[in-house]
Amino acid sequence: MEIIILPTPADVARTAADAIEEQVRRGPSVLGLATGSTPLGTYQELIERHRTGGLSFAQAQAFLLDEYVGLPSAHPQSYHSVIRDEFTASVDFAADAVHGLDGMAEDPQAEAEQYEARIAAAGGVDLQILGIGTDGHVGFNEPMSSLCSRTRIKTLTRQTRQDNARFFDHADDVPDHVLTQGLGTIREARHLLLLAMGEAKAEAIAAAVEGPVAAICPASALQLHPHVSVLVDEAAASRLAHRDYYTDTFGRKPAWQGL
Repeated sequence: MEIIILPTPADVARTAADAIEEQVRRGPSVLGLATGSTPLGTYQELIERHRTGGLSFAQAQAFLLDEYVGLPSAHPQSYHSVIRDEFTASVDFAADAVHGLDGMAEDPQAEAEQYEARIAAAGGVDLQILGIGTDGHVGFNEPMSSLCSRTRIKTLTRQTRQDNARFFDHADDVPDHVLTQGLGTIREARHLLLLAMGEAKAEAIAAAVEGPVAAICPASALQLHPHVSVLVDEAAASRLAHRDYYTDTFGRKPAWQGL
């Protein structure tokens, strides 16, 4: 796990976009896409590089991290709609290259199993973008989720529903349940890119990268992955005990090593 402390959220977005661009320019790629406010700057940076720098996603596929249960794909807050509006419709993914979970599936468990099969059939995820919740959740793997969990239905905590209420007209409109890739599923991606900005994420980041691996902080499971890049701004890094070490090692990292 490499912790990279950057001055501002804009620096986090640019550095994340660099890693994604490098992956996509290698050739056909499978990306894991997250929604929420955290990756927005990264998506905007990638859109600009597509428009002005020739960055193409025509050979890429994408799999969404999660989806609300009970929201049709046309609902403005379904993650199908959100990722289209915030990113994929502004670049050149093929029409059938962006895959998501069906929040209206009659059998959510069967939908989860089929989604796992679709990821496997695509060859697995090359690079997975992740955010982190204030309680340490990744995807919608809430505290006490199994560290080996697969894609499944989950009940949201009150805290997560409160955090997400800003995206809905009323707090009561936030669904109680979601379909989410599990921690075991996420950890099968070849490169994990965890982004966090702001003081509100500082405690969760410290627990995830410097605390014990424990289900109470689901993001701590990422410590078990061989290739994780944690990109944080100064505010999100404010509670890290070893921040001087992270800054020193990143400053002396060979350019050829990349992220």
